[in-house]
Amino acid sequence: MSETAEPMYELAHLGHAELLTPVYEQSLEFFVEVYGMDLVQESGGSAYLRAWGDHDLTTLKLTASDRAGLGHVGWRTISPQALDRRVAALEARGVTGEWIDGDVGHGKAYSFRTPSGQRNEIYYETEKYQAAQGKKSYLPNQPQSSVTRGAAVSRIDHINVLAHDIPAAREFMCQTLGFKLREHLIPPDQSEAGAWLSLMNKAHDLAITREPADTTGRLHHLAYAVENREDVLRAAEVFCELGTFIEFGPAKHSRTQGFFLYVYEPGGNRIEVFAGGFHIFAPDWEPVTWTTEGQGRSTAWGLDVPASFHTHATPVLR
Repeated sequence: MSETAEPMYELAHLGHAELLTPVYEQSLEFFVEVYGMDLVQESGGSAYLRAWGDHDLTTLKLTASDRAGLGHVGWRTISPQALDRRVAALEARGVTGEWIDGDVGHGKAYSFRTPSGQRNEIYYETEKYQAAQGKKSYLPNQPQSSVTRGAAVSRIDHINVLAHDIPAAREFMCQTLGFKLREHLIPPDQSEAGAWLSLMNKAHDLAITREPADTTGRLHHLAYAVENREDVLRAAEVFCELGTFIEFGPAKHSRTQGFFLYVYEPGGNRIEVFAGGFHIFAPDWEPVTWTTEGQGRSTAWGLDVPASFHTHATPVLR
């Protein structure tokens, strides 16, 4: 079972994330022309973007800042009542948050910081995307045509944040918001190095991995999904052709079983292209405990993890 006696289904999915960048114009060009997202609008020093398969109006807010990093991450609840219940649970836990009026694409939200220092918000009201002529799909159950540019990412998938005390960080998310622990990594004679949590039946919506530095609130990576492994391989070609450095991959994760590729956007934030991942349908899923990578491999098929994957995060420490 998860961290709670009974599974809690109060949050529906990862709704959006805000990334900060010191090179706003270059980052915006990357997300549109290279990563393949659409620009919804710009206002107040921020750009609001979407992937072609996102049903909400926008899932990425890109904000000009002096440093790269995570502005905040937003989670949508299953109902207005669930939003009120989760706020009550947070405040009962001693969290001091605040209500905000909302932003482009979503209504009022409760903003707070987690024990690991990242700013989160939970909300329910959201604006659905309505495709303009020329963007409509021939399939009425798709929000937008899949004919696009660059890596052509299809939807927001998951986020990985850093924490010093991973058990405390994941227990907070499980007990107050209803995340379920799916897998975690506890190397021999070491503290927990990573935890993978989800809200419904995905392998993960949120990963929490070890913070190597004396700081808090940092981002490891934000991931958008593509439809299949071939799209990850195609993304690798796109990145190479357009001059984007590939840090890691393409390869297969042992945990989550996802096919992956990591790059840095111009501001320095690590961005993933992700496909696959197993699904969980059993309400009594027992979390999988890893002690090492399978059969001593760094990844499922043996590709070594670059040192930067364990050291680089945003904001970069000066």
